[in-house]
Amino acid sequence: QVQLAESGGGLVQAGDSLGLSCAASGDTSSPYIVGWFRHAPGKEREFVASINLRGAGEFYVDSIQDRFVISSDNAKNTVSLLMRRLKPDDTASYYCAARYYTDLQDLRLALRGDNYNYWGQGTQVTVAS
Repeated sequence: QVQLAESGGGLVQAGDSLGLSCAASGDTSSPYIVGWFRHAPGKEREFVASINLRGAGEFYVDSIQDRFVISSDNAKNTVSLLMRRLKPDDTASYYCAARYYTDLQDLRLALRGDNYNYWGQGTQVTVAS
C-alpha cells in the first residue's frame, strides 16, 4: 500500500513563494505520474500540475501562468511544487496524487483525478492579501 504525505503548507502573504513536497512510501516501485490538485471551499477540485517521472515532461493548468514549477527527486521519491507570486485565489488545500503501474499515453490526461491510484491527505495553503 502506497502512502503519500504532503508537507510545506502554511500562511503566506500575497506575492510570496511557498514550496510543497510530496513524499511517497510503501512501495518499492516508483510512480509513473505525480500530480498536484487543490480544493478551495465552495469550489470543485482543480488540477494544478503533473510530472512524468520517466522523463516525459510536465503539464500545468493554464491558470497557473508560469508561477508554479513542479519537479521531482527520484532518489528521494519526492515531488515538489514551487509556488511563486502567490495570490489569495491560490488559497486551498493542496493534494498530491500518484499513478502507479501503468503510464499515460498523453500527459494531458493527468488532469483527471480518476487517472491516479493514490492520494495524500492534503496540506493547507492560505494566502493573505
